[in-house]
Amino acid sequence: MHSPTNPTHSVAGLLAEIAEIGTESLRGGYYRPVFSTAELDLREWFIAHANARGLDVEIDAIGTIRAWWHLPSRVTTGAVLTGSHLDSVPGGGAFDGPLGIASALVAVDILRARGFVPEKPLAIAAFPEEEGSRFGVACLGSRILTGAITPARALALRDPDGNTFAEVLARNGFDPGAVDADLNGIRRFDSFVELHVEQGRALIDLDAPLAIGSSILGHGRWRASVRGEGNHAGTTLMTDRRDPMVAAARAIHVIRDLARAIDGARATVGRLQPVPGGTNVIASRVDFWIDVRHPDDAVTKALVEEIRSTLGVVAAEEGCHSQLIEESFSSTAHFDPVLRTRLESMLEGAPVLPTGAGHDAGILASVIPSAMLFVRNPSGISHSPEEYATDLDAQIGAERLADVLQGLLAGDHPG
Repeated sequence: MHSPTNPTHSVAGLLAEIAEIGTESLRGGYYRPVFSTAELDLREWFIAHANARGLDVEIDAIGTIRAWWHLPSRVTTGAVLTGSHLDSVPGGGAFDGPLGIASALVAVDILRARGFVPEKPLAIAAFPEEEGSRFGVACLGSRILTGAITPARALALRDPDGNTFAEVLARNGFDPGAVDADLNGIRRFDSFVELHVEQGRALIDLDAPLAIGSSILGHGRWRASVRGEGNHAGTTLMTDRRDPMVAAARAIHVIRDLARAIDGARATVGRLQPVPGGTNVIASRVDFWIDVRHPDDAVTKALVEEIRSTLGVVAAEEGCHSQLIEESFSSTAHFDPVLRTRLESMLEGAPVLPTGAGHDAGILASVIPSAMLFVRNPSGISHSPEEYATDLDAQIGAERLADVLQGLLAGDHPG
C-alpha cells in the first residue's frame, strides 16, 4: 500500500476542468450523450491529456478511444486495460464515467512518479454509449466489440430524433461499414480493471473509501408500446375513449407491485413518451421503457413475462393493444475470481461488494478477466446531480488503482 502522493495532476483537478461541459439548467447535473457536443468536448479533453503524457492514442471504428502507455517495442499482447466512459444519463452526476478516466490518467502520473517501469503495455479506454442514453442499449460500444450485439442491429438503432447509429457515426467521420466485433483486439489484454464511483451507500456504512467489485446484477431494458385511438380531448366523451396513457399509467403501477413481490427484484419505468404528445390530444400511442433487474436471470425473465401478460390485460381493458420488446439484456456477471483474489492481496482490507449497476466491465468479463473498483459515494445517490465523491477519496481511488496496475504490469502473471 502507498500513502497519497502529489502527482502531476489530482483527480479533483482534472474533473474541475470539465465541470462546465454538458451542464443542464433545467434538470440539473449533466447530459452528455454519445457524440453530442458535450461528449465530443470530453473526448478532446481525454485525448489532450493522453497526448500531454506521451501516450499513444488510437480510436477504433465505433469511437472507442485507447491511450497506450507502450513498451519501447510497441508490443500490445499481454496488455492491461483500464478506463471507463465519458457519456452520461440525462441529469447525471459529475463522477459516473469521467471519474474512471481521470483516475486512470492520474494513476499513470503516480506510477511514473514512483519510477515504475512497466513490463507490459497499459491502455486507458473510453468506451462509447455506456449509458445507452442516446441509442437505448447500455454498454453499446463494449457489446459491439465483444460480439454481444450484431453490427446490423447496432447500426440500425435510432436516437430520439430518428438518427441511426450508422448516420451519427458517419457524421462524426467514422465508416459504418467498418463496424464489427473485435475479439482479437480485446484479447490483446490480459485483464481489465474499471474504477467507478459507487452507486449506492455501502462504503459510507462500512467507513471504507474503496471496494472491490464481486458481481453485476443481471438486468435488461424493454420497450413497451400501448396503442389506442388518438382523438380530441374536448369532444371525446370519457366513455368513448381508448386512451393508451391510462393503460400505461395502470401498467406502470402494477409493474412496481410485481417487482415488490419478488425479493431482490427491481423494475423501473424512467421514461415515457406519448404520441403525439399534445396537451389537448388523447394520445394514439404511448411508449415507455422498463428496466428490470435481479441476481437470478431466470427470475428476471419470469418477471418480464409477468409484466408482458399484465400489460396485455390492462391494455385490453382500456380498449388498447400492447407490445413489449427487449432492447438489451445482460446476465448476472461474476468477475474473474483469480483476478479478484489478486486485487484483494494488493488492496488489503478493501471490502468486496456486488453492484446493481451495469458497466462495460460486465460485458468484457465474458471475454477477458475483468474487475472493478468502487470509490465511496457518501450521498449514496447516482444517476443524479447528488452523486458525489470527496476529493480525498477520489485521490485515494487513483492511488489504489495505481497499486493494482503496478501489480498487474510488473510481471508475467496473467490477469
